[in-house]
Amino acid sequence: MLRRWPPSRVQLKALINEATVDAHDEYEQRMGFATMIGDNLALPFETEVLGIPVTVEGIDISAPEEIVAICRRGTKRQKIGILHPPLPKAVPAGAE
Repeated sequence: MLRRWPPSRVQLKALINEATVDAHDEYEQRMGFATMIGDNLALPFETEVLGIPVTVEGIDISAPEEIVAICRRGTKRQKIGILHPPLPKAVPAGAE
């Protein structure tokens, strides 16, 4: 299936509606987004953080309820806000 990147505003609005359809507050909206990302984003994938190659292995919610990417380099792992690591040029399936 050929995907458009970046997604159009119409596509994004539909994805937002799908992720938050049953949400009653911001916490539930955040959980809806985290669930949708976790269910659809093809993992693992390689990207860079501060110019250093890392592997994004998973998605989680941090203690302050921020959606985070679980990044690994060698034996080290770190959670980084989902908006911070750039997507690779070959965008993984489900990135929209």
